Amino acid sequence: MDSQVLKRRVRYILCFFIFGLVISGLTAFPIRWEIGVLQRFIGEGTFMEKVYPPMAHWISFVHRGLTDIPKDSSFIYYGMDWLAFGHIVIAIAFIGPLRDPVKNIWVVEFGMIACVLVIPVALIAGRIRGIPFFWQLIDCSFGIVGIIPLWICRRYIKQMG
Repeated sequence: MDSQVLKRRVRYILCFFIFGLVISGLTAFPIRWEIGVLQRFIGEGTFMEKVYPPMAHWISFVHRGLTDIPKDSSFIYYGMDWLAFGHIVIAIAFIGPLRDPVKNIWVVEFGMIACVLVIPVALIAGRIRGIPFFWQLIDCSFGIVGIIPLWICRRYIKQMG
């Protein structure tokens, strides 16, 4: 396949990946509002309580936890701000492969390693922190979904270089 076609494909996929990272990061800022929306739609007292009670209970539990944080303890949300920042900074790193995929293939490989590491972190830290297993699997899915476009990019980049 033509190198320019491969480079264009890599750029499209990486733009999609960067967009996903940035959006994922930005959603950490309004966490209190977001959990309120989830509570209204899938928390206790909604259809989800009949369909999958553990999910409804978990959403309501998290909602209570986040809304019970006193105003003078809002520093706790600072951790979410850093989570958002981390996603955005990682997304910025992928500008390198956008500009020169062959030279910066290591960034794509770094991203793939990070995606793989999502799984043990979610399963180990999730268990330690008392996160329900079904939610740990949702967290694991981000690593699984994330590695697919990066793997495709890496394959295309290898063909280019």
